Amino acid sequence: MSINRVTISGNLTRDPELRATAGGTQVLSFGVAVNDRRRNPQNGEWEDYPNFVDCTMFGTRAEAVSRYLSKGSKVAIEGKLRYSSWERDGQRRSKLEVIVDEIEFLSRGQQGGGQGGYGQPAYGQGGYDAASMPAPAPQAPAPVPPAGDVFDEDIPF
Repeated sequence: MSINRVTISGNLTRDPELRATAGGTQVLSFGVAVNDRRRNPQNGEWEDYPNFVDCTMFGTRAEAVSRYLSKGSKVAIEGKLRYSSWERDGQRRSKLEVIVDEIEFLSRGQQGGGQGGYGQPAYGQGGYDAASMPAPAPQAPAPVPPAGDVFDEDIPF
């Protein structure tokens, strides 16, 4: 058995690029810088070393998400790795990229925050700051009807 899951968080290295396939599927491409901390052997100080990760997202969500991302946006991404190889100018080339399944905006955009697409704070204008979000209000459990007393018209939708 093998598992192909990736979770990263970092900042976009460039503005996302939205394009469409010949079949009309939306494709969003962007890069994310993810820091790796290592101790410098010369001075013993901890230093950040960036890793640059190519990310790709498909479908109608790709188009919606593209409106809220720009260079420098902080995001958390969950997805899977995909290896691609090709030949250009007689040279063999390859890359490893993340195919995005889930994305969460971690920083506010230049336009300010607020609720936006999909009706969830994570898809708002540039995202949200989790520390500033109010705690959800407690909800009472739904009443359970007595056995044999359930009709289709009684089921809430």
